[in-house]
Amino acid sequence: MKKQFKLLEATRKNLLDAVKDMTLEQLNHIPMGFNNNLIWNMGHVLVTQQLLCYALAGVACKVDNAMIAKYRKGTKPTEAVEAEEVVFIKQRMVETIEETKSDVAAGNFKNFNEYPTSYGITLHSLEEAIEFNNLHEAMHFGYVLALKHAL
Repeated sequence: MKKQFKLLEATRKNLLDAVKDMTLEQLNHIPMGFNNNLIWNMGHVLVTQQLLCYALAGVACKVDNAMIAKYRKGTKPTEAVEAEEVVFIKQRMVETIEETKSDVAAGNFKNFNEYPTSYGITLHSLEEAIEFNNLHEAMHFGYVLALKHAL
């Protein structure tokens, strides 16, 4: 699992570095041909990691239900995100890595509800969820780079 957490840390660092100099307007802009924006992708990876690891294990997520509803799979931006929410998303992207590591080490994930992904594979364990999440976040890193290029 150490390697999986190193991959998560690297992808999140790359995501955060990709948007560090972006204005609030740029983060919220949806370029022609896209369905979402930079900040939605950031919120989406944060929420998805929580759902894949915590919710599927029957453990309370470390982000609230309003954030989950706003950024979960199948959503898209409906309004501009304010600066405070951008700061919150960026902070939680860093903090949730350490929280998840601690929760894994403490044995807080005792159960896992099998989940068939839209990617065509079924997750059977927390370990598989963490691995799949890394794939998911890398894919969204690619979207972030494409969105940034389209600005």
